Amino acid sequence: MYRCFVAFLASMLLAGGVMAQSLRAFTPNALRGTIEILQSPEVALNGKPARLAASARIFGPDNLIKVPASLPRQKLVVNYTLDSQGFVRDVWILTASEAAKKPWPTTAAEAQAWRFDVVSQVWIKP
Repeated sequence: MYRCFVAFLASMLLAGGVMAQSLRAFTPNALRGTIEILQSPEVALNGKPARLAASARIFGPDNLIKVPASLPRQKLVVNYTLDSQGFVRDVWILTASEAAKKPWPTTAAEAQAWRFDVVSQVWIKP
C-alpha cells in the first residue's frame, strides 16, 4: 500500500511540473527579441547595449528564476519587458514552442498597434 502511495505521489509531482512548464502567461507589454548577458547588469538587447533593472527577473525555459552569471554567453531568444526608465525588467527565455508563436511584436509601436489575446497568448495584427 505504501509503495502505491509513493508511486502515485511521484507521478502527481512530475505531472504537476509538466503542467506548470506549459502554462506560462506573458504580459501584453512583453516584446520579442534576443539577449546576451555580458557582465551583469550589462546586456546586449537585440544587439544594442542595455542594462538590467535592479529588480530584474530572468525566467528560464523551465520558468525558474535564473541568476545572470549562470547563463551562457550566447544570444537567447526571449520575451522581455522594460521599466519606466528603459531598463530590462522581466526576461523569459523561450522554449522552442514559445518562440514559434508568431507574430510577436519586437517594438513598442507594434505592440500599441496590434491586439493581444491574453487567453490564447497570441498577437493579432490589424
